[in-house]
Amino acid sequence: MRVFWLVCGLTVAGWGQLLLAALLAGIGVPIQGRVGANVSPPLSPAAFVGVVDGQKTGLYLLKNKRGTVAAVTNYGARLVSLRIKSVDVVAGFDSLSGYLKSTAPYYGATIGRYANRIAQARLVLDGTTYPLTPNSGANTLHGGKKGFHAVVWQARQLSGRAVRLTYLSKDGEEGFPGNLRVQVTYRLTDRDELRIDYEATTDKATVVNLTNHAFFNLNGVGSGSILGHTLQLAAQRYTPVDAAGIPTGELKPVQDTPFDFTTPRAIGSLLAEPHPELLSSQGYDQNYELSDRLDKRGLRLAATVAGDQSGLRLRVLTTEPGVQFFSGNFMRGKNTFRNGVKDEFRTAFCLETQHFPDAPNRPAFPSTVLRPGQRYASRTVYHFTY
Repeated sequence: MRVFWLVCGLTVAGWGQLLLAALLAGIGVPIQGRVGANVSPPLSPAAFVGVVDGQKTGLYLLKNKRGTVAAVTNYGARLVSLRIKSVDVVAGFDSLSGYLKSTAPYYGATIGRYANRIAQARLVLDGTTYPLTPNSGANTLHGGKKGFHAVVWQARQLSGRAVRLTYLSKDGEEGFPGNLRVQVTYRLTDRDELRIDYEATTDKATVVNLTNHAFFNLNGVGSGSILGHTLQLAAQRYTPVDAAGIPTGELKPVQDTPFDFTTPRAIGSLLAEPHPELLSSQGYDQNYELSDRLDKRGLRLAATVAGDQSGLRLRVLTTEPGVQFFSGNFMRGKNTFRNGVKDEFRTAFCLETQHFPDAPNRPAFPSTVLRPGQRYASRTVYHFTY
């Protein structure tokens, strides 16, 4: 009754203020009204204007008719933010300096020349051995010490919904052979699909394996753990690895293991299992072999994820034969995202579409060799529904 009399006693001006507050609140209402602390203010493009290695950096905004906004910077050709119904589902920083100072260099970045690991930092191609830059023990991870995540790309905004980034990776960069010309295009559709197209050509035989390292929380960045998210992977087998994350060369069934996501289940449901791979990586960090079944666009389904608080759903589709599922095991609260949110343990997950780790040294795995006259082309689509 007290609320009733308070409302009835409002003046005309009071009613106007109440209506304005409701409208403003409605602009930032989280999906299904259940998310809360993760609604962040829009990014400032000016905060991404700078110079790195003598190259200018900036921020490029893509927006569709539903009001979804993606933000991309040419530093690392990375996805900075993806706001759906004002809820940001991609972890990242609010400025260029945030990325430059980060102790975790891969947030949202394009990864190359070779995503994931190459054993003993070496590859043999056409009888020639190429020593690579080791940056993960004795192995090469995500392209070496200065992979594609740490360089400035040339950017061209194609439209209000697309941006194209290009980079020339010179012969010998991080030890890889060949001058590799790379192009990455981000497109945001009116179906709330973020599409990433990768293309590359070379003047010498080399290896290529490109992906994006976006960290997602479908409840919104800052909403807490992702262990309650429901995950389904379109994969019957995975590539087991040793304690250093290097594949053994086998493909094992996921059935009767904690890596079985063939039916939807919570990410955290089997994390306590005493499996050696879970223990060595402190959680999920496995490559899965995807089904060969393609849709009419030539894409295979990789994963379906649902936020347990938001109801937001993500489907990942790709032309790639594998996907690396990472449960945010090495997030340790050392970095501060937008809105003062820390990158706490397992508060975001990754689904990195890719060829298999260490494929250059595993002839039985799908080949990652690119030769002169050939064109590398790969596509990944992140489709959101609510």
